[in-house]
Amino acid sequence: MTLTSRFLQRLAREPAVLVTVQSTRGSVPREVGAWMAVFANATAGTVGGGRLELDAIAHARLGLTQGLADAVVRYALGPSLGQCCGGEVFLQFEQVAARDVASLQVRLASQHVPVALFGGGHVGHALVQVLGNLPMNVVWIDSRDEVFGPGFDEWELPANVRCEHSDPVHAAVADLPAGARVLIMSFSHAEDLEVVAACLTRQRKRGDLPYVGLIGSKTKWASFRQRLQARGFDEAEMTCITCPIGVPGIADKRPEVIAVGVAAQLLQVPQD
Repeated sequence: MTLTSRFLQRLAREPAVLVTVQSTRGSVPREVGAWMAVFANATAGTVGGGRLELDAIAHARLGLTQGLADAVVRYALGPSLGQCCGGEVFLQFEQVAARDVASLQVRLASQHVPVALFGGGHVGHALVQVLGNLPMNVVWIDSRDEVFGPGFDEWELPANVRCEHSDPVHAAVADLPAGARVLIMSFSHAEDLEVVAACLTRQRKRGDLPYVGLIGSKTKWASFRQRLQARGFDEAEMTCITCPIGVPGIADKRPEVIAVGVAAQLLQVPQD
């Protein structure tokens, strides 16, 4: 279960104060949009830890007990807070309750990065478990009926992962949301090639896929490049494809290790 899911599930039972980093100046521990939910006897998420977070929790709980109005509070991260960052954080405090669950679900999900994962193999299974703990919305796509068919337990999926059957598999590329990060690791090289070609066609028309990663070796990519060139794609267009995928320097080929390296690479892709 994701952090957002845990927060909203508890919010359906008891009220909370949602604390959000509204703006910052200088060196600070968290980015704009980072949030923390403060309940009477629990918290979820973080706005940076340390004295900043302790003071924010205290202010939020005061709001819970005394019904303080929503507000934005400035925190200077200097000697007075015992933090040496030296910047400023403006935290927004909002009273939230069960009536706000639906709107918060939409609002918090909008902060998540869209990811399209093509392939329900061993690495795909490992990846969805890693991505399930990250601020990403994942659509997991495969062309085979049996992959997400009888015997597949959707209840074990992270809450931010949705399964989709697509045959032909590359047809799903056209419907991906703008800004999607694409990971290609189907059961066959033929399918991989068609998905890559569909991504390149979309890039040519729209240029809205900031990362397209293909699992495999440099030899595989050299072969794909030749085939893609024969289809009319030039070298400049193919520079948007990352192959092999994952952060450099990790030689271990176990699916779980590959998944961590790929997730780390996705986190390096700049957000608009």
